[in-house]
Amino acid sequence: MSAPRIGAILLAAGSGSRFGGDGKLLAELDGAPLVRHAALAIRDAGLAPAVAVLGARAEAVREALRAMPLRFVVNAGHADGLSGSLKAGIAALQRDADAAVVVLGDMPRIDAALLGRLAAAYRAAQPRPGAVVPVHGGRRGNPVLLDLAILASELEALTGDAGAGRSLARRDDVIEIEGGPGCLLDIDTAQALDALRRR
Repeated sequence: MSAPRIGAILLAAGSGSRFGGDGKLLAELDGAPLVRHAALAIRDAGLAPAVAVLGARAEAVREALRAMPLRFVVNAGHADGLSGSLKAGIAALQRDADAAVVVLGDMPRIDAALLGRLAAAYRAAQPRPGAVVPVHGGRRGNPVLLDLAILASELEALTGDAGAGRSLARRDDVIEIEGGPGCLLDIDTAQALDALRRR
C-alpha cells in the first residue's frame, strides 16, 4: 500500500461576529495576525497540498497569509456556517489527498508538532482510521485529521454550522492522541485574546 497523501484545510472564512472590530483572524498575537499562526503550523509540518478557505474579509485574510504555501478558495456562503467551508476545502483537495488535517484559523496554539503526530498516527494505523483526533483532559479538540474517502458521505451530509465532531463521536474507527491544552484553545472574543496575550 502506498503512503497516504495528507493535506491540510485551513478554515479562515468566519466573520468572528462575537469578536467585534475588524475580525478576530486579523487580530495580532505575538507580532502576527491570528490566522497566520495556524498557517505557519501547517507549513512547518510539511502538510501539502494545503488549502485556505476564505469568506469574510477574504482579501485582507489572503494578505495576512501571503507567502504561505496555500491554495485559496472562497466560500461565498460562509455566513451559512462551518460546514460549507469544510466542504469547499475538501472539494479543492480531494483529487490530491487521501486525508486532510482540518485546522481552524482561530486556534493560535496549535503547532507543527501536533499536526505531525496526527499525520504519523494515521500513517501507522492498519486498517486506516476514519479520523485521528487530539484529546486533552478527556475532551476531544482540534485540529482533526479526516480520511476523505472513508468519511465522504458523512462529510457531504453536513449542514449549517456543524463540523465533523458529532459524526466522529458515533464512529469506532477514530484514533485519539494527546493534543495538549492548545487543542482546546480557540479565540472567540477579544477578551479571550487579551487573556492569551497576558499569559
